[in-house]
Amino acid sequence: RYCRVNVPDELLRDLLPGPVTLVLERSEELNKDLNPFTSLVGVRIPDHPFMRDLARACPGPLALTSANVSCQGSTLTVLEFQDLWPQLSLVVDGGPIGDSQSPECRLGSTVVDLSVSGKFSIIRPGCALTPTVEILKKKYGLVPESS
Repeated sequence: RYCRVNVPDELLRDLLPGPVTLVLERSEELNKDLNPFTSLVGVRIPDHPFMRDLARACPGPLALTSANVSCQGSTLTVLEFQDLWPQLSLVVDGGPIGDSQSPECRLGSTVVDLSVSGKFSIIRPGCALTPTVEILKKKYGLVPESS
């Protein structure tokens, strides 16, 4: 509804829900104030029960960002970003979103641009790079955009 999907539904099911953000061409239905200077939008369905319940309860898309200062590691618990609380209207604790002892969990999602048919481009390697690239190349025959 909010983006133009030009990949098979099965590819979406292989990557989502999970730690992958798909960048696709935005649709006219998406609020123009979200990513106003680009024709693309990142779409993610996290594999976290609380966030999925929250998304189901909302009538439209959720515009979210990581709860950390840019260029710092991803936070995994609400206490890890308590220095930002005074600047926020609401903080909801849905529990940890990863193993705080795992460096991979702090890499954030793998961000992959799928807006060009038949190709992909990795925008951010993130925590799921290897399995994502394997699925895109081996299972669906997509090629890196630079090829």
